[in-house]
Amino acid sequence: MKLFVYHTPELTPTGKVPECAIAVDVLRATTTMATVLAAGGEAVQVFSDLDHLMQVSESWPAEKRLRAGERGGAKVPGFDMGNSPLDCTPDIVKGRRLFISTTNGTRTLQRVQDAQFVLAGAFINRSAVVKYILEKQPETLWIVGSGWEGSFSLEDTACAGAIAHSICQKTQLSPDEIAGNDEVINAIALYSQWQDNLLGLFHYASHGKRLLRLNCHEDLKYCSQADILDVLPMQQEPGVLKRY
Repeated sequence: MKLFVYHTPELTPTGKVPECAIAVDVLRATTTMATVLAAGGEAVQVFSDLDHLMQVSESWPAEKRLRAGERGGAKVPGFDMGNSPLDCTPDIVKGRRLFISTTNGTRTLQRVQDAQFVLAGAFINRSAVVKYILEKQPETLWIVGSGWEGSFSLEDTACAGAIAHSICQKTQLSPDEIAGNDEVINAIALYSQWQDNLLGLFHYASHGKRLLRLNCHEDLKYCSQADILDVLPMQQEPGVLKRY
């Protein structure tokens, strides 16, 4: 197995698709997706375009759908919810499909949607992601961070490092043996430095600061927890993720 880390979807090689891809948007899209499915949501369907989301979701009964729209960290007017995982409680999401469009994370999922296996990863479900990877042993594995509008983000790269670090621990392989690119070593180093203070790292991150300005302190705390959900969002058809 060769592991590749890409800081943003724009940095992935053109014309290539891995056997397995993990999309990561810690703050907050992939964290929210895992939370929705853990709370009994029927599925999560992702869109880069808000108008397309509205059009497709119209075909679903109102009581069976939720529309989540986020731009710049804030909820889009007219949508049921923004991108806060704390809003995804069982009484709200159970049995419903979440139609979601966010600034960064949904774009990442669309970039890798042609991979044979597509997963959504975050700190909260890291152990579930790693367990699946060790079972499947894909020949090529990409971990693709969402970044922020095309640029590097601390939290997504640290999460990629957390996944890679755990794979190394459980296989007893060195980072050098699994790394397909230098970014893997970089991501592991970042995670190793901050693993005991992920919330502190989020306070340094540009998007973490953006969310703090929007009074999303509790979101940061929730997103910084590791291995609290045994749930794996997996793509069942392009753009649609269900609990594996």
